Amino acid sequence: MISRLNWFGASGLSLLVAFILTAVPLPDWMEVWRPEWVVVTMVYWCLAMPERVGVFVAWGVGLLLDVLQGSILGQHALGLATVAYLAVLYHQRIRVFPLVQQSLVVGSMVFVYLGGTALIYNLLGSRHYGLDYLLGAITSACIWPWVYVVLRDFRRKTVTSTR
Repeated sequence: MISRLNWFGASGLSLLVAFILTAVPLPDWMEVWRPEWVVVTMVYWCLAMPERVGVFVAWGVGLLLDVLQGSILGQHALGLATVAYLAVLYHQRIRVFPLVQQSLVVGSMVFVYLGGTALIYNLLGSRHYGLDYLLGAITSACIWPWVYVVLRDFRRKTVTSTR
């Protein structure tokens, strides 16, 4: 049985699981379809607790993701901060959408994130990515309903009320 956590412990634990899922090796043919676990998890926490999890938390998580993936320092941080800004800015609208519409919005946010990181990679010449790099936005949109339900139940069972 999971004990009660504060919001920091619950979001940190779920982001740790997202980091582990991001680091799991996949076959080469499936790598372009890898969901962006960290981005989807960060979007959930920005929608669920926008007063606590926002741009600065996303920037820090992005720096950790840069270190994990060995990419240019600040690249994923910039992308995650942009996604967090959009999620916090529109959280009241997104939260009332049905899960199918939320999936489209989350997929669009992941598309912006992947497009920005691919642009940075391509402009700096460290790697070259084509349009197939953006396919992760489709799988991220497809997994959003399950991620949402699992994290919502996890948050309800573990996070202590602050009121």
